Amino acid sequence: MRWHGRGGQGAWTASLLMAQSALLEEKYVQSFPEFGPERMGAPIRAFTRISDKQIDIHCGVYEPEIVVVLDPTILRTVNVLDGLPENGTLIVNERKSPEMLRKEQKIVGRKIWVIPATDISIEVLGRDIPNTAMLGATIKATGIVKLESLMEATKKRFQGKIGELNVKVIKRAYNEVILNE
Repeated sequence: MRWHGRGGQGAWTASLLMAQSALLEEKYVQSFPEFGPERMGAPIRAFTRISDKQIDIHCGVYEPEIVVVLDPTILRTVNVLDGLPENGTLIVNERKSPEMLRKEQKIVGRKIWVIPATDISIEVLGRDIPNTAMLGATIKATGIVKLESLMEATKKRFQGKIGELNVKVIKRAYNEVILNE
């Protein structure tokens, strides 16, 4: 799984939470970021591997089955589809319909899921941090981990009220994400 975001949006945290959720299900995991001396707002990538078997490779995910985009403006500057097969899954933080996104970006094949993650995070958290909304959408789109595992990992990472609010964001995104095959 490859995550595309901007510094400060929580792409790496999302990757870590996904991995921690899978660990709770006794799966093998890897999670790591790829960024240099970028500042807040610069494009970054993070990677997550989840498997029932030991993972022996230690590099970026260049042929992901799943790509998650936390900031739709990245679609204009980064080829997020690079390495994603035609039967892969693309999940985007976007208000537009999946059909409109497919048409505008000229996306062939691939399952496209959209969720207005920024709107949800602002409404619930009061801040533009779309990562937990994107996590909720991603597990609905892929079934890669259980909702309960993600909620547990999130509560461990974010204590008290912040954890509860992030769980609320996750559940809302899980229920509101939209698919276009």
